[in-house]
Amino acid sequence: MNVNSPLIRKCVAMGFIAHEQVSSSANASAHTCEFILNNSKLSSKQLAAHCSSWFNLPTLNIAKVDPNSIPLDNISEELVKKHHLLPLSKRGRTLFLATSDPTNFDAFEDFEFNTGLQTEAIVVDFNGLEQFIESIFSKTDNLELTDDEFEQFGDIEVQETSANLSDAAQEDKDDAPIIVYINKILMDAIRKGASDLHFEPYEKTYRIRFRIDGILHEVASPPQMLSSRISARVKVMSQLDIAEKRKPQDGRIKLKITAKKSIDFRVSTLPTLWGEKIVMRILDSSSAMLGIDVLGYEPAQKAMYLDALSQPQGMILVTGPTGSGKTVSLYTGLNILNKAEVNISTAEDPVEINLVGVNQVQINPRADMTFANALRAFLRQDPDIVMVGEIRDLETAEIAIKAAQTGHLVLSTLHTNSAPETLTRLLNMGVPAYNVASSISLIIAQRLARRLCNNCKTPETLPIEELKSQGFSDEQIGNITLFKAVGCEHCTEGYKGRVGIYEVMRITSEISQIIMSGGNSLDIAKASLESGFNSLRLSGLEKAASGVTSLAEINRVTSY
Repeated sequence: MNVNSPLIRKCVAMGFIAHEQVSSSANASAHTCEFILNNSKLSSKQLAAHCSSWFNLPTLNIAKVDPNSIPLDNISEELVKKHHLLPLSKRGRTLFLATSDPTNFDAFEDFEFNTGLQTEAIVVDFNGLEQFIESIFSKTDNLELTDDEFEQFGDIEVQETSANLSDAAQEDKDDAPIIVYINKILMDAIRKGASDLHFEPYEKTYRIRFRIDGILHEVASPPQMLSSRISARVKVMSQLDIAEKRKPQDGRIKLKITAKKSIDFRVSTLPTLWGEKIVMRILDSSSAMLGIDVLGYEPAQKAMYLDALSQPQGMILVTGPTGSGKTVSLYTGLNILNKAEVNISTAEDPVEINLVGVNQVQINPRADMTFANALRAFLRQDPDIVMVGEIRDLETAEIAIKAAQTGHLVLSTLHTNSAPETLTRLLNMGVPAYNVASSISLIIAQRLARRLCNNCKTPETLPIEELKSQGFSDEQIGNITLFKAVGCEHCTEGYKGRVGIYEVMRITSEISQIIMSGGNSLDIAKASLESGFNSLRLSGLEKAASGVTSLAEINRVTSY
């Protein structure tokens, strides 16, 4: 406390504090206003009103200020708490500071030196300002981990290039909580089994969401003022240009969790109205090693897939919307085929999971490395098995079909809603009907449904008429017990994990004839059912009947 403070002298002159009290407290370390409040009958608000009147300064109710509007760029928490000054707004080259002691000229000079701006004082009450400062920085402080959490997450190793390390070395010590916070968010996502992370800035808020079991859930809402610092840290980790905020960017992060386990994150940034939105896809290679038994295939469907994989030639197509598990199905098949005696090459956009023993090629249209060009190169590389990430155009389709017809096993994906529609999609692309009928051996359409939590699921009783309208057969109705989601501490909204729902269709002679005669997807679907191949809807009903998932979830994923 400065006993020569103009504010203390004014309080003595006005009779609010005795001169003897000031003299006896010469060595007190309390803030000037705190000393005045402790040694006078003035309230915090009364002192603010007097300061406004004595020094002809505007006053403000700090409680009505939006915390997210505080301009803390390049201003440290240490500076704010040291001087008990808080930036309120910036206009041109002037920074307006909330203060309870407008005579603390050294503090204003310190802010001007650190910001390069002129300062103007706005008087607020001491207690209100103190609480407001604590509320703001407690949000930032909460980003730090406890000692136990730090021990748990402190072993994370971000594998960065030398350029990134130099960028990281320049990060201010005030960013240390952000670094630890981002590490904790990533570990929380892994622990909760999330597939994607969304970092989303808005005008006055900021939210972080995890996609768990296919559904987005909000998990955190840090202060909006941290938006730029969060995006900068993620961009440093993923080897992106920090200065570029006007264009989308793509990168990757590799987290080394333990000595033997690491997880990749695919990072995408997108400039939005209020900052950069960041989406991170978790690429856990262990998901590709699950094995076909846990993916959810019915015994007959599994047998058809394994039989198609064992063939020396032909084409296997996996179809479904984004996020339906196509990549895991393909990687599971490649893992089964991955042996020393075969040459496997893949063209992917992007390469999501690294498989040892498989020659994986990243598609790069700028370098003219398209799916079609990659396929042409593969056919000159003595391949046995070829995987094409997606058939997007006629050129790629024709080369893939030619490969399947000339002694190679080809795996690929298409974005269609069902197995029969996949065939008509290829025909509509311009692929001749005889090539479609002769080259494709198996089509798998799939969706992912949330599994019911075994700890809290409860039986559900529905009228027989309702069960029939849903598509259950008379035989099923007499022998099934349906379950519904409840929710408990072990799950998320009554579900935990996901299971695949599949429509596996082998190209039989009857289906080949329909293709050759110009039949449509409805004709093919009818022939498929007559051949004993379940549709997606029927496969989903079997999952509900067996208690794996709920009827409501099947209706959601099959758009019933």
